[in-house]
Amino acid sequence: MKTVSKISELRAQVKTWRQQGLTIAFVPTMGNLHAGHISLVAEAHKHADKIVASIFVNPMQFGLNEDIDNYPRTMNDDQQKLTAAGTDLLFTPTPDIIYPKGITKQSFVEVPNVSEGYCGESRPGHFRGVATVVCKLFNLVQPDVACFGLKDYQQVQVIQTMVEDLSMPITIIPVATSREESGLALSSRNGYLSSEEKAIAPALQKNLQWLAEQITTGFAQQESIDFIGLAKQAAKAINHAGLHTDYLHICHAKTLQPASEDDTQLVILAAAHCGKARLIDNIQISLT
Repeated sequence: MKTVSKISELRAQVKTWRQQGLTIAFVPTMGNLHAGHISLVAEAHKHADKIVASIFVNPMQFGLNEDIDNYPRTMNDDQQKLTAAGTDLLFTPTPDIIYPKGITKQSFVEVPNVSEGYCGESRPGHFRGVATVVCKLFNLVQPDVACFGLKDYQQVQVIQTMVEDLSMPITIIPVATSREESGLALSSRNGYLSSEEKAIAPALQKNLQWLAEQITTGFAQQESIDFIGLAKQAAKAINHAGLHTDYLHICHAKTLQPASEDDTQLVILAAAHCGKARLIDNIQISLT
């Protein structure tokens, strides 16, 4: 695996591959890689000849009092994992390279509707930062496909919408969430959890599963489903387990608007605080 930090080096390699008629898959990350990230690389291999990954802790997507300064950085270990996974090129720019004018003077990308609410409400400006950096990285790498983990479900919808709205010739490939045996979704921020917090954190996924079962059972029995009431029950159970629910909503899987009785493709979106860690998770439901 070749590692580059300059835009000129990245573009030179991409140009060479394009001249050879090779296709490119892209896996953008913020580093501190775990098995979920590596599953994105494995999926990328199914869709392209060459794999480009990036590691960039994007300051634009962090808000005030968030953890950018303490965000775990493990470059040497990350490089070893990406090499073992068969990554061809790693792009490791600095903030000065990505934002030479500084964040406040940088042009930005904003994706309406799907970026509002949920994590967009809890973390103002977060999805503007995500959309801007992903758009810029797409322009630099010019991939045929790009892989994103479904643990960040709202993020996937924001990026997919951006690609559609801006007519980018890139196929977005969502990849299933990787989990620990307990059901806890893998996250770089799980390292913030103490052993006691690690024991209660799976309550988030457990109660989402319960909620999904209530919805599918009610649909199968042709009952009227009280989405709001069921969500409140699940949130109460999560809080009772020792977490603090940030939000929990049942939504249309594409638009992320609150679910209606006519919707058959749903997603449950949730976030909860567990000690210093903010956990996010989701479950998709197909009522057919």
